[in-house]
Amino acid sequence: MIKTLLQRDFPSLGIQTASESLSRFWRMLANLHSQLLNSSMLARSLGYGSPKTADHYLDFFVDSMMVRRLQPYLTNLPKRLVKSPKIYLRDSGILHALLNIESIQDLQGHPIVGASWEGFVIEQIACNLPVGAQISFYSTQVGSELDLVIEKGRHRLGIDIKFSMSPKVSRGFWQALKDIQASAAYIIAPVPMQYSYKENVQVMSVQHFIRDVVPLL
Repeated sequence: MIKTLLQRDFPSLGIQTASESLSRFWRMLANLHSQLLNSSMLARSLGYGSPKTADHYLDFFVDSMMVRRLQPYLTNLPKRLVKSPKIYLRDSGILHALLNIESIQDLQGHPIVGASWEGFVIEQIACNLPVGAQISFYSTQVGSELDLVIEKGRHRLGIDIKFSMSPKVSRGFWQALKDIQASAAYIIAPVPMQYSYKENVQVMSVQHFIRDVVPLL
């Protein structure tokens, strides 16, 4: 599938770049999955003369719906906010193929496993949100962080994503909820049943979130 995309489908969409160069860029994105975008670093790593080249390739992958560029949630609070977007490969199967992950055992022993889960959850939620809902992430320079912020009308949901059957959150999670004035908060984890964490935070699977929470937005 990846070879077909590189050699046939992408050129038909207007990208006039050698498939080998595009493949290198795509694999680099896979290794940066769920991380903050740094175009200058990306360009240097791939030997490009200018960050604009990396931005051009990235724009193509975003426009072709291969990559999600998740923007930060910005507030008027006097805080040092992270303002760079995060990048995610939207298809988990392609992510794993680019990283030569061939089985669930390979994935469970790979450093990308947590980031892979995070990207999968974000994509599942994003594809099921109602029209008008906006998604972002929240992060400050001092460690307050939410993996996902969902806004729809008066609703503002703060979400942390954990690849753990017994998830725990940091102090920065609680501060981030206060910063964005979240109306509700959730921890999405691979758990079989929903349960209350504390302070009205619910732990649930992504399936239950899509079934029980998304329709209320």
